[in-house]
Amino acid sequence: MKNSKESSFTEDWLPVKQIINGMILTDDGYYVTGIKVAPKNIFIMDSVAQDAIVNNLTNVYNMLDFEFWLMIADRPVDLSVYLAQMQMLYNDSSDALERKLIMQDINKANMFMSSEYNVVDTEYYILFKEKKMELVQKKLHNLISGFASCGLNSTQTSNSDLRMILDNFLNGGVSTTVGTVMP
Repeated sequence: MKNSKESSFTEDWLPVKQIINGMILTDDGYYVTGIKVAPKNIFIMDSVAQDAIVNNLTNVYNMLDFEFWLMIADRPVDLSVYLAQMQMLYNDSSDALERKLIMQDINKANMFMSSEYNVVDTEYYILFKEKKMELVQKKLHNLISGFASCGLNSTQTSNSDLRMILDNFLNGGVSTTVGTVMP
């Protein structure tokens, strides 16, 4: 690791060796990984179901016997695939009313993509660090199983998730455009 006084780049003083297989490998041999928990709106459920989920979450958090970080991050929504599919539907349609409805959807998606709206998905993460791979796997399994018992879907963090978390943390949630040519 380079001394921060030698370099003006943040990457040079971060203890990140590499990001691989959904884990950050640090210079001191730790694996930093965790789970991404899919959001669920419990406020549309009846009070009995809400209480059950809250009680189960309490049990899950109480069973965690290791240090962890609960992180919430906003990721910009990418509607480009949806827009491409809608454009193909528009091109294939010959019905005037159908084309009008498709064009309205295209215009609405373009409106959401504009910087004025800044549409984001909120993502929830639980991260931890560990030196031993067998303990990493055990903790991941326990977290995923625990949140499944609460009716919440979760998966191990991906490389993309971890890069986005680091980017949000280092840049205050402001998107970076490194390598992008701006007019």
